[in-house]
Amino acid sequence: MQLQILTPSSILLSEKVQKIITEAPGGSFCLLPRHIDFVTALVPGLLLYTDADNKEHFLAVDEGILVKQGEHVRVSTRRAIRGESLETLRQTVKQEFGQLDEKEKQLRSSLARLEADVVRRFLELEGRHG
Repeated sequence: MQLQILTPSSILLSEKVQKIITEAPGGSFCLLPRHIDFVTALVPGLLLYTDADNKEHFLAVDEGILVKQGEHVRVSTRRAIRGESLETLRQTVKQEFGQLDEKEKQLRSSLARLEADVVRRFLELEGRHG
């Protein structure tokens, strides 16, 4: 099978694989080359695949969509992170999401200041015309 992992900004992975294991809302499942075509939503979690040399690889994926059509399997997700082992992947995910949390806090703070400024300006205009 040809596995592609697509994020909004890039093609993270395009590789021949023998097996894919990941998780949908109904639970985890395994894809092999002769499985029927289908589409499913993915929940945030792990995606494990076995490459042509029978080596296992791990990815952490955000929610997304998996489409199997013939020999092609495409996963579209907002975020995906590769790891050589489960331990390194865990550390990378923890670090990445920590950075995202900090950026989110900064964004929320900036948005709150912007909203307060808009309200203040409306009150000033209302005071001038009231």
